[in-house]
Amino acid sequence: MSLEKTWRWFGFDDEVKLGDLKQIGIEGVVTALHHVPNGEVWFVDDIMKVRDAIETHGMSWSVVESLPVSEGIKVHSADWGRLIDNYKQSIRNLGSCGIDTVCYNFMPVIDWVRTDLHHLLPGGGEVMFFNFPVFVAFDAFILKRPGAENDYPSGVVEKARLIAASLSEAEADDLAYNIIVVTQGFIDGTVDESTSEYRKTFLDHISAYDRIDASRLREHLSDFLGEVVPVAEDSGVKLCIHPDDPPFPLLGLPRIVSTLEDLQWICNQYDSIYNGITFCTGSLSVRRDNNLEEMVKKLASRIHFAHLRNNNFTDHDNFYESGHIDGRVDMYSIMKALLEEQRQRMNSGRPDFRMPFRPDHGTKMLDDFSKIANPGYPLIGRLKGLAELTGMEYAIEQQLKFKEQ
Repeated sequence: MSLEKTWRWFGFDDEVKLGDLKQIGIEGVVTALHHVPNGEVWFVDDIMKVRDAIETHGMSWSVVESLPVSEGIKVHSADWGRLIDNYKQSIRNLGSCGIDTVCYNFMPVIDWVRTDLHHLLPGGGEVMFFNFPVFVAFDAFILKRPGAENDYPSGVVEKARLIAASLSEAEADDLAYNIIVVTQGFIDGTVDESTSEYRKTFLDHISAYDRIDASRLREHLSDFLGEVVPVAEDSGVKLCIHPDDPPFPLLGLPRIVSTLEDLQWICNQYDSIYNGITFCTGSLSVRRDNNLEEMVKKLASRIHFAHLRNNNFTDHDNFYESGHIDGRVDMYSIMKALLEEQRQRMNSGRPDFRMPFRPDHGTKMLDDFSKIANPGYPLIGRLKGLAELTGMEYAIEQQLKFKEQ
């Protein structure tokens, strides 16, 4: 038995078509109803249209990524009840259509963050890069968020001040636009290309958290889980929260899904197999005090989905995405732990033993430069990662079989 090979697909406008995915050996598709506004119900007819198209090509809709948790739920806005009811109804509708895994996140305002979407590797490929002083330059001196300078170490702020002063107006605009819009619009972020005053809108969303610290945000997540996990249980839908990316505070916003303690706390809020985790090696590994080998073993029974990729640090908290098996993540140990958990589930009679994973992000290379793709999602780079991970998986499976003989 192997982990289920999945691929993130961005719908019918994606340049990578469903027929292409079948050719490269994908078993399950990871996608969402991107046309439905955040906070609204996902209706059965819309779900079935996507599911049927996937199944026509001999694959399954393996994971929903994601069913967005609207900002109103995170901040407990006045329409919290309506938003929660809509979320629960969407879960019911997904379950009625046979979709049994939902990845979501609870990151305030902004999902994943990078400062350079075209970082050049020595071999000529392009990856995404996070430069901490550059991000602080954006936050404190380009976005000019009130109080931003007090949220970062003074040495970093001084570096950021020099960086901001060195940028032309056009370069500063590009940096802000990439962080706020380009990296967020295609994943149903709070600000997309239709927003004219995107900086002001972004600041307005941030200001909604002025009185919400990590403790209060945890309360809101606990309330969310208490409402939706019972519905997920009844509907046969496993929920799996995605870690913060990166897993440390930015923009003065709290981060509560960043460490082993965070993830264990989440699992304990509602003790159910339907309250689970998306184990993202790329996100978790850029926090230096996270021990991923320990995390995957301690959390294994609640892992319903895995994002596998790698990173390397340059200095301080600066990092770049280094592909899938090369970098600071011991991918062999992670893959082995997941395969061992799969065997444990099968031996104990757990029905959810397929354990989907996808090659997360990838290096832009070769023909990728002639195609249009969302940031981090080139075809050839991800296909290379899938091949590497599949080869590693095969070798580990042979080792495990030998031990069992």
